[in-house]
Amino acid sequence: MITSPDFFAFVAAHQAQDPAKLALGGGGYPHLREAAAQVAARQKAKTKLPQWAACPQIWFPDRLALEQCSSEATARYKASLVQGGVLADLTGGLGVDASFFAERFKRVHYVERQPALAEAAAWNFAQLGLANVTVHAQPGEDFLAQPPEPVDCFYLDPARRAAQGRVFRLADCEPDAAAWLPRLLALAPQVLLKTSPLLDLEAARRQLAQAVPGALAQVVVLAVDNECKEVLYLLNRPPTEPPEPEIRAVNLGRPAATEFSFTLAQEQAAPVTLGLPDAYLYEPNAAVLKAGAFKSVAAQLGLTKLHPHTHLYTSPQPVADFPGRRFRLKAVAKPDKKALKALLIKGQANLTVRNFPQTVAQLRQQLVLREGGPNYLFACTLADGRKVLLLTEPA
Repeated sequence: MITSPDFFAFVAAHQAQDPAKLALGGGGYPHLREAAAQVAARQKAKTKLPQWAACPQIWFPDRLALEQCSSEATARYKASLVQGGVLADLTGGLGVDASFFAERFKRVHYVERQPALAEAAAWNFAQLGLANVTVHAQPGEDFLAQPPEPVDCFYLDPARRAAQGRVFRLADCEPDAAAWLPRLLALAPQVLLKTSPLLDLEAARRQLAQAVPGALAQVVVLAVDNECKEVLYLLNRPPTEPPEPEIRAVNLGRPAATEFSFTLAQEQAAPVTLGLPDAYLYEPNAAVLKAGAFKSVAAQLGLTKLHPHTHLYTSPQPVADFPGRRFRLKAVAKPDKKALKALLIKGQANLTVRNFPQTVAQLRQQLVLREGGPNYLFACTLADGRKVLLLTEPA
């Protein structure tokens, strides 16, 4: 770490410069490469971590830690899910989550096995004025063997071991959360577990139910601007009553956040009406789709579904609080170039495919369709089996 005032002053003076050019720029500054790395990190953090980026003496230890850490938006939201006097973050990393937990807990224990990350976190917490965070440069197992005080909540963010591809099991992550949970819930009444959205949601729920029966109280699928970022599992001791966990699909977007809640039993029992497109069309956001609320969203909001496997919905009147995008239907057409040409004079529209045999790229080429413009096309299958194009505009 380089923490001298003149180093941070140099970084601040060059924060708008291209980091690659800065690293090669010469000029006789003795820490040019390190300064360029900090400039690059700050440019990324300006959007991802604005509160940290606004602090001129924050040190970013490496690019991977910044890429893997929570964003400010998701860290602030997950901190709102738990409460108590003492929290222990057993997978500290860059320390972003711990910094926002510190705003809600009297004391936070940050635990990190990598000395460089722990050293940087200790420095950064001091710059942020977080005097209630204690840094432990040790493995989580060692902290659990001798906790310094009773803990109200443990936070765990396991890293995926698999280098490529989807991860389907908690055992594929480090640490194995399912193996740790019985011990964690024996030491604290609450555990908040974060996983990647790549983890299979249903498989993870089954594994958690086997590890600690009845403890799972909530599952939160968290998206930012319609992109799934993480899935959170809140577990309680004693077991929740009833044992059916609430599933929440949350999208932190503009102009406001949206949330849709349901249970697996409600989803399985939800009555759904299938029908043809009406005046308004609805596309669920990424959190609702990841959470699997395919029937519940229609049942709760009184919508008609276009097909059992086409996750688009319709209604004769607008539904203002739909968790996703809302469109007005302008026309229904066959999925061919001639039919579309009569509707789109300029041959331009935003294209989405839902339960359709072709990809967006294949269909765009077939239709000779340019991207963009005010119109939105949905290629989908209807309840009567027809493959169609729905021409819409935002409502």
